Amino acid sequence: MEDLLSQMTTQEKANQTVTLYGYGRVLKDEQPTAAWDNEIWKHGLANIDEMLNSLAYNKSAKSSFSYPFSRHAVALNNVQKWFIEHTRLGIPVDFTNEGIHGLNHDRATPLPAPINIGSTWNTKLVRGAGEIVGREAKYLGYTNVYAPILDVSRDPRWGRVVETYGENPFHIAEMGKQAVLGIQQNGVASTLKHYAVYSVPKGGRDGNARTDPHVGFREMHELHLYPFKRVVKEAKPMGIMSSYNDYDGVPVSSSKYFLQDLLRKDYGFEGYIVSDSEALEFISSKHHVAVDYKDAIRQALAGGLNVRTNFDPPSTYLTPLMELINEGGLDMNILDQRVREVLTVKFKLGLFDHPLVDNTTLADKKIHTQADEDISCK
Repeated sequence: MEDLLSQMTTQEKANQTVTLYGYGRVLKDEQPTAAWDNEIWKHGLANIDEMLNSLAYNKSAKSSFSYPFSRHAVALNNVQKWFIEHTRLGIPVDFTNEGIHGLNHDRATPLPAPINIGSTWNTKLVRGAGEIVGREAKYLGYTNVYAPILDVSRDPRWGRVVETYGENPFHIAEMGKQAVLGIQQNGVASTLKHYAVYSVPKGGRDGNARTDPHVGFREMHELHLYPFKRVVKEAKPMGIMSSYNDYDGVPVSSSKYFLQDLLRKDYGFEGYIVSDSEALEFISSKHHVAVDYKDAIRQALAGGLNVRTNFDPPSTYLTPLMELINEGGLDMNILDQRVREVLTVKFKLGLFDHPLVDNTTLADKKIHTQADEDISCK
């Protein structure tokens, strides 16, 4: 780990703190092209999200590489091979994807909404559902699943209640723990979301109201943080997604208290933290606690955020980040630590030893089986 970090240029380190959204989202190519040698990701990337999942609601993401499943695995292997063979140090990417009610792929096994899953009170069934999601991710080539959601639903007006397990923190922790264990038993990472105190915006509104939840300090810890604390301590997820909101005037995505003091020091989290899409930008554009975007980047990395995610090219983040570094506005020790935490997860996932799907033909036998469909319909 330290040997690899010592060999990295500043640009290569910076690139390990950004996401590239996959084909049809931001990326224009389904497979590597010669032009990639001139793209910013020639220096590597932290992760690629939703690559070739052929989302039904996003026509631009429709891809012939999503199915048969073995074809998808080969396609992701080709992308991974490019990063291994065409970047200077060959650092593999982490292929991320959503998975709160089945893996976010057009033909993976669909599962009920989390609020329905939670209503079963069946931890064994939830463990099985997590196993399905993790297994299908593994055979398709994904290495990190954005699930489960541990937000506590206390206001039915909030539009994302359907994505949660319910209103009881203990119940949510029990369900979430089994989901993580099921996903990660397949050798892929589970990323919890949305950390933290996200599910209680003023008046149940979302969008531009994603600021300053009116939650007392004790209520925050006993209700909204309880599931995260339990699941991090007991299931050891390798990922956390930071939320859009602030707490007491400080954006969570740049909060040392939430991202370091609580998450890493108190709960013992050892993975990496990715921002919800555009959460970093909100530090300056919505919460207005940074003088500009560059300052928002500085605050986020200093606060403990590892990877910035947004629906635009990585260069829109990497250009101001490199300017910030060259101006002396960011302590290099901070950047090194953020990158170290990302690389740690990649090592734990075995990406440096086994970066590719070994037997791509197995995907056709291991994904969306009849047994999986039976569990989905229970």
